Amino acid sequence: MSTRSDEHDAKEQPLVSHLVELRDRLLRCILCVGLVFLAIFYFQNDIFDFVAKPLTNAMHVDQHMIATKPLDGFLIPLTLTVMVAFFISIPYIMHQIWAFIAPGLYRNEIRVTLPILISSVILFYLGIVFCYFAVLPMIFKFSTTTAPEHVAVMTDISPLYDLVMRMFMVFGIVFEVPVATVLLILAGVITPEKLVENRGYVVIGCFTVGMILSPPDVFSQSLIAIPMWALFEAGVFAGRHLKRKNDAADKAKAEGSK
Repeated sequence: MSTRSDEHDAKEQPLVSHLVELRDRLLRCILCVGLVFLAIFYFQNDIFDFVAKPLTNAMHVDQHMIATKPLDGFLIPLTLTVMVAFFISIPYIMHQIWAFIAPGLYRNEIRVTLPILISSVILFYLGIVFCYFAVLPMIFKFSTTTAPEHVAVMTDISPLYDLVMRMFMVFGIVFEVPVATVLLILAGVITPEKLVENRGYVVIGCFTVGMILSPPDVFSQSLIAIPMWALFEAGVFAGRHLKRKNDAADKAKAEGSK
């Protein structure tokens, strides 16, 4: 009877230890976001002004932002500061994720996965930067100059926050296209040759996304679609290169085992 109990405990212990480790790493991530938030909380109004700059730069002298709810003037900058703290903490959060899954990976998997993880963080930030400096000014310039002559454009800060955060997330994810492409190739879901063969559909998809996310003009759509296409091509190139290296390593290992 005691033997069965010992076997049950031996099976349960790894699961419990993994759950405890997962809890600890989640708490560390939350603590990191909290500490960053406390460090930048004093600058919440400056952060809001910086994020809203693409809009304020596009406004005329007589145009202003407004807050239609009593607490929006305080809550929106506060919520924005929390999101900025989360974005700043992403490298640490990804490090915690990596530290949790790395012990279960083989050495060759670590060699491939770690650069992909680092690249995904960098690309996410690049997506936000591209959105802030290229896409948002274009959208706000369009929105502030196309209203009828007798319509006063006064943007509520709550929808502004929703739009900016949504666009940041969208472009952060869109810039992960190379990472997704590489992972699909390495997983054997699709080959680089098949992706190249279907390049036309990818280009159409890029311009469709650009049409959905941008104002209705060809220049704006191209400003979004062309970088997406370039990221796809970069992913195909990197995926082909890594696949060749993996195939060569597997071939050498198979020959060595004979």
